[in-house]
Amino acid sequence: MEPWLAYLVLCPAALIGGMINSVAGGGTLVTFPALLWALGGTPGATIIANATNTVALFPGALSGSLGYRRELRKLWGWVRWLALPSLIGGGAGSYIVVLAPESSFKAMIPWLIGLATVLFILQPRLMPAVKAASSPESGAPDDSAQATPGGRHLWLVFVLQLLVGFYGGYFGAGIGILMLSTLGLLQLGNIHHVNGVKTVLAGMINGIAVVVFVISDSVNWTLAVPMLISASIGGWLGATLARRMDRSVVRRIVIAIGVVLTTWYFIQQWLLAK
Repeated sequence: MEPWLAYLVLCPAALIGGMINSVAGGGTLVTFPALLWALGGTPGATIIANATNTVALFPGALSGSLGYRRELRKLWGWVRWLALPSLIGGGAGSYIVVLAPESSFKAMIPWLIGLATVLFILQPRLMPAVKAASSPESGAPDDSAQATPGGRHLWLVFVLQLLVGFYGGYFGAGIGILMLSTLGLLQLGNIHHVNGVKTVLAGMINGIAVVVFVISDSVNWTLAVPMLISASIGGWLGATLARRMDRSVVRRIVIAIGVVLTTWYFIQQWLLAK
C-alpha cells in the first residue's frame, strides 16, 4: 500500500480515536481495525497493528492522569499498592502477544473486539454501582477517601487488577471500564477519585506494554509516529469539546462500530476463511 494512502486513513482514525478516548473511551475500536487494513498482508500484521496501536494511543493515556492531580494527592498509597499487579499483568499480557504464534492472536480478534463492545454496552449500568460503592459510607463528604490501602476487598482487587493488567497488555480496549468495576469495591471516596486511580493504572499497563513491544521490535514506527501526533491532537480536541459533546451519543457510536467490526471479523474468520 502507498504510504500516503495509509496516512490518509490512519491519521484521521487516530485523531478520532484520541477524541473518543478523551470523551467516552473506546478509541482502539477505531484505530486498531484501521491499522489492520493498512498493514494488509504484511507478515505479523495483527501483532504489529496491536503494538503500533498501543504506542500511538499511549501519550493520551499518560496525559489523562494530569487532569486528576488534585484527586490523586490522597491516593498514592492505593496507586503504589496496585502498581505491582498492573505492571506484572500488563507485561505478561504483552509478552504473550509477541511470544505466541500470530494465528492465536488473530483468532482472538473477534472475541476481543466483542468483549470490548459488551463492556461499553454495560458501562451505564456499572457506573451507578461504582458511585454507590466507592464512598466509605453513604453520608461521606464528596472529597472523602481512605488514603491507606485496606478493607475486606483489598486482596480481591489486587488479584482482579492482575487479570485486568493482563488483558490490558494483551489488547486493552475497555480496561478503563473493567477497572471502574473493580476499583469500585474499594473505599476511594467519590467517582473522581476512582477515575484518577484508574487513569494512572491504565497508563502503567499501557506503558509496560509499550516497553515490551518496542524491545521485541513489534512496532511499525513509520505508522506509529504520525498516528501518535494525530491521537494527541484528538485527545486535546476531545478534552476541549467534552463539555459540549453528549457522551452517550459518542458511546452509542463506539458500540455501533464495535458491533459491526465484531460481526465482520467473525464472518471473515469463520465463513470467508473456509
